[in-house]
Amino acid sequence: MQVSPKIAILGAALLVAASLTGCAGGGGNNSNSDNGSSAGPASASSGSSGEAAGSKQPITLTMLAQRSGQNGPYKDMLVFQEYEKKTNIHVEWTDVPASGFAEKKNLVFASNELPDAFFKAGITPTEAIKYGTSGMLMPLEDLIAKDAPNISKLFEQYPEVLKALTAPDGHIYALSDIVTLDNARIGLKPWINRQWLQKLGLKEPTTTDELLNVLRAFRDNDPNGNGQKDEIPILAADLGSLVGGISGSFGLQNQMGYHINVDDEGKVKVWLADDRYKQMLMYLHQLYQEKLLDNEIISQDQPTWLSKLNSGKVGMFYIQEGAAFEKLKDQYIGTIPVKGPNGDQMVGSVAPIARSFGAFAISSVNKYPDETMKWLDYFYGDEGSIFFRFGVEGKTYHIGDDGLPYFNDDILNDPRGAGNAEGQITPYPGGGSPEWINDKNSSGINSPEGIAATERLQPYLPKKVYAAPLLDASSNDRLDNLRRDIDTYADESQAKFIVGNLSFDKWDEYVNTLKKMHLDEVEQIYQQAFDKLYK
Repeated sequence: MQVSPKIAILGAALLVAASLTGCAGGGGNNSNSDNGSSAGPASASSGSSGEAAGSKQPITLTMLAQRSGQNGPYKDMLVFQEYEKKTNIHVEWTDVPASGFAEKKNLVFASNELPDAFFKAGITPTEAIKYGTSGMLMPLEDLIAKDAPNISKLFEQYPEVLKALTAPDGHIYALSDIVTLDNARIGLKPWINRQWLQKLGLKEPTTTDELLNVLRAFRDNDPNGNGQKDEIPILAADLGSLVGGISGSFGLQNQMGYHINVDDEGKVKVWLADDRYKQMLMYLHQLYQEKLLDNEIISQDQPTWLSKLNSGKVGMFYIQEGAAFEKLKDQYIGTIPVKGPNGDQMVGSVAPIARSFGAFAISSVNKYPDETMKWLDYFYGDEGSIFFRFGVEGKTYHIGDDGLPYFNDDILNDPRGAGNAEGQITPYPGGGSPEWINDKNSSGINSPEGIAATERLQPYLPKKVYAAPLLDASSNDRLDNLRRDIDTYADESQAKFIVGNLSFDKWDEYVNTLKKMHLDEVEQIYQQAFDKLYK
């Protein structure tokens, strides 16, 4: 990877910043200089907790944001209302539901009607290179070195994050969250209803065949005891979550941000045409056909899924955090991945530390890039990351006996569900926000149940997790063109195979179509990227 002089000195800049902040003092009254750039308070430059860096004069920024099913309107979120008071920076939000966000994002780039920044934006590596090299997204490395002591410190501690975010031209066009909590990097933990297991005299399943039998028992034997056949044996938010949750049982991982396995010799394999993928689809089709899998998985939206999750009618599901089913958490236990027909037993989807690439970017029309970066950096510090996830102490959370923040009971016991209640306060439910996730600010997902679930999964984690690569412009354009058609066809075919609208007699035809779409070239591009980054 070619490294520009700016990036080459960034590591040194981080060390200099760290040494300077060690002797910083004073309060939080620093203001903008005459040229309009914001020199945040000394405590915010400490690279640790610090206060939010503010602006002397009121500033308005426009931001385009993705709103998950658990989130309320951004303008009404307590976190942003309070943050405006701290910083004197007002944000005019255009927050779009997740189902329509990609279309909206594409539209603003195509029309060049850009916001000042993108928040929780899911900007893909392809988009970062395309819009970064074309000048629509602003390079961030100088701003980070100058205005973001918290992010700089994390880059120093976790150099793999800097590598994952740096484009081949040496620039950083988009930031990710930074996840140093293992619990949060396993986003699709398997949870099973232990009360139902106990009631029916069943053991936790350890193989795919045993799982079939357990799910059939959940379907047929009224384990919720209401006299109705209304149980949902296995629930998933969507097909992607289902496939990601069970793929490890068929030897399939999700490396480099795609449907990729990487073996011990560094050989990259895109598995969309692999026989093990066919085996998995046939298994999922059986679940769907026998109504062991919720048959609304294709059409349901996230609020509907969350409602089902908290209905007391679900036997098994894949999800990261216990907050989404807080009131029912005693019913469930984190279980292990089942062993598949070929002896595979692993967690197929584990995120890198730079988990959600493209969570934040600054556009070229932004008149206040320094202030914007300082505004963001607070969420990557000790104090700011707690504020971002929990809101205001005494109002929405309290500090427990263990010294960690916990949401107050009125939020945890909200009739809408804790996850939905939290999503009215902060955008973090649903994932993908620009923030630092660590063991000091994540009591909701790092509960004793979550910790126990993660510990049970440790033996089944991949040895290494590789982030999605950032490619040079030419390779990026080629991969984008190839994947656009391949991904659409593969996703449509996946759904058809699972629900039975496409016979497995057509598998060879499906594979041949992928070959004609140059799936082998996609694999070659990823192999070359892997070799440059990791060999």
